[in-house]
Amino acid sequence: MKAVLPLFVFIDACGWEIIRNDPFARSFAPYRRRLESVFGYSSACVPSIVSGAWPDQHRNWCYFVYDPNRSPFRMLRFFRWLPRSVTSRRRFRRWLSKFLQGPLKFRGYFDLYNIPFEQISLFDFTEKKSPLKPGGMNRGGNIFDLLEIRNIPYHVSDPACSESENLTSLIAEIRLERIDFAFVYWPDLDGLLHRVGNQSLEIPAKLRLYEQRLEQLLVHASEHYQTVRLYIFSDHGMANCNEYLDLRARIESLPLKVGRDYVAVYDSTMARFWFLRQAARELIIERLGQVPQGRIVPETELARLHALFPDRYFGELIFLVREGVLIVPSHMGERPIRAMHGYHPEEPHSYAALLSNQCDVPTSVTAIPHIYNLMAADAQFAHASNVTPISEGDLMGFKAARAAQHATF
Repeated sequence: MKAVLPLFVFIDACGWEIIRNDPFARSFAPYRRRLESVFGYSSACVPSIVSGAWPDQHRNWCYFVYDPNRSPFRMLRFFRWLPRSVTSRRRFRRWLSKFLQGPLKFRGYFDLYNIPFEQISLFDFTEKKSPLKPGGMNRGGNIFDLLEIRNIPYHVSDPACSESENLTSLIAEIRLERIDFAFVYWPDLDGLLHRVGNQSLEIPAKLRLYEQRLEQLLVHASEHYQTVRLYIFSDHGMANCNEYLDLRARIESLPLKVGRDYVAVYDSTMARFWFLRQAARELIIERLGQVPQGRIVPETELARLHALFPDRYFGELIFLVREGVLIVPSHMGERPIRAMHGYHPEEPHSYAALLSNQCDVPTSVTAIPHIYNLMAADAQFAHASNVTPISEGDLMGFKAARAAQHATF
């Protein structure tokens, strides 16, 4: 039997408002707190969690950016001749994305979403590597780089496998006592919330299923490790969408042309603009000022949110809608969905959650990038403890060192 196993279980979109009044995991993870998320989508949140950095530091923010010189999608312009009744279908887009991922050598998450094929050659895709692997960041390192450098044996979920398959794989490694650290990623709740909203009875039912899996995992871990340090966390929550905004139609009604005057990416909750002519900037700013469902985010606020990039690579102007509004149709989807995330981090449903069986999580852990230091400290402590038996003095020293480490945030 080994001494210590830290289990970090990442449940996508299991935000604070989702579990705040739910008994989820209270019997085995009673210590709970709300965490600040980062401004952006999972493309920003996941890299922030695994790196401990903010978007303006690791440069993983939004997927599509205006960069025609480095666009890998020029050959896809052929599809602009096909009817939109075909090319806008989600099934077609998913198939094409999967088909292209290998030839493009993209190792992370990749989806063409709803970018028009007549414009696709204007864009590059920013997540070419997987943040869940060593060397997976656009800038800097992540927890898996640290684990490799320190020769700490670990388990990480494979996004290509189902949640149940990853659970089976982890339990097998636990039984063999191969690992000193585990990073579990369960993404299915996010998709369910998008589809049914946060008030559906399917949500507590899904949480009960996760409880069963966690209890099963803890039973197996406790049979092979003297101490199991459990952390359940999320990247953001999910807000119901009660208002739909066709922002693209409002901008495209202006006497401007995409690719000549400006370029835009319409995400689900924000629009990002690059200006090729000054007149376009002025007209678009004026039009956005007439849209009451959102606002242009000032650069001072973007800087405070760690989403201001000096080269404006992700957009020269960011327009953000208020919580509950969905930009549709957008470059993320042609049709409405029930719920969305990616609103301002201070909106109620943006907050993430952290649940643990450990009572000594430092009070300075207040935002999702801070999870990295928890993982780094626990992984190194567990590895050392599994090589050399742990003493009470070692445990006290670990707690003091971890508290000092987090005090730097």
